[in-house]
Amino acid sequence: MEDLREDPQQDLAAALARARSPERPGPDTPAGPAVRPWSGPPLPIPQAAPADLDLRALLRLSLAAADASGRLRPAPSAGALHPVDTELAVGAGCSLPPGRYGYDPLRHRVHRIGPPADTPPGITAELSVTAQRTVSHYGHRARPLLLLDTGHAAAALFLAARALGVREPEVRLDGLTENPLAAVHVPPPGGTNPRHPADSARPTEPSGGPPTPAELLTRRSAPPPLPGTPSRDALRAVLATARQAATGGSLRWCAAVGAPRPGLVELAPDGTTLLRYAAGEARPTLAAWAAGQAWIADAGAVLLAHGCPADADAPHVRRAHLRAGFAVHLAHVTARRHGLAARPVGSWQQADLGAALGAAPGRDWVVHALALGTRHADEENTP
Repeated sequence: MEDLREDPQQDLAAALARARSPERPGPDTPAGPAVRPWSGPPLPIPQAAPADLDLRALLRLSLAAADASGRLRPAPSAGALHPVDTELAVGAGCSLPPGRYGYDPLRHRVHRIGPPADTPPGITAELSVTAQRTVSHYGHRARPLLLLDTGHAAAALFLAARALGVREPEVRLDGLTENPLAAVHVPPPGGTNPRHPADSARPTEPSGGPPTPAELLTRRSAPPPLPGTPSRDALRAVLATARQAATGGSLRWCAAVGAPRPGLVELAPDGTTLLRYAAGEARPTLAAWAAGQAWIADAGAVLLAHGCPADADAPHVRRAHLRAGFAVHLAHVTARRHGLAARPVGSWQQADLGAALGAAPGRDWVVHALALGTRHADEENTP
């Protein structure tokens, strides 16, 4: 079986190049346990006092499984395999006593795994992965999917904190470390993040402001097909959300659209208009690049994150994919608010967008995508 655990000795650039190649994965292998085997007995998360951060609600709105199989969760995952594991560093002002805990999203329980260690007030959720879960199905294509899934999980925690009224959740997606891959710090209600000035700008969120708990509990990836071209206003809002959320990830954003003027469009620098980036029907090519998912050719539009050149170093690769997952997650919420159905698309092979448009090869790859259609979100089915 492929071993794609984060390993300092492994060449991430080589692993990504193989994942981008046309090589097909081998047969499925066992995925192993759906939850890391945390030490210690499972503990319920206590009800929060009025002044405390409600960890029970925060995790329910972001990471907890909604069905017995564990596949259905607020954060999407490639193949519904959910490789992301969460350790919680809990400080003062929370509904759990200070300490370190492992979270079990299937049972919505925690396991105490250590004492507190200079933990600021609130909670820091540290996200890592058990690669075997994703490798079991995707084989050598798993590495970018693990990073995208981690970005989605970080976005789910960020949005849950905003839904609970937290003003300044901090998200670390710098790509500098392999374990954890990402972290989200959520201060207690009324508190400020010690890493943010009190007068700093509010973190990026979906178009229309903070989500409601109901929005987060009902968001789902729409099953294909996703027909119908989004309005220009909706497409502009989705592109704006993605671009703002991915700041610092060295990514560009565009959208493939069909008739009457098929091509690629991008957001103007002022964020108010759409510009034509390239002419021609791109969706059939995208369908071929996305592991042959033919339905993408008929999607109303496809939001694309692109960049991450072939010679990028490991921190750049991690940062680009983590931020792409984070941004697509927020863009998905914006899409739903505009009455669109949407589905993230993470697996891309030979998707050298720059070369396809006549630029130098290996410089501008499709990293992540969000397929969009005008079928209303209420029409979505749930597994």
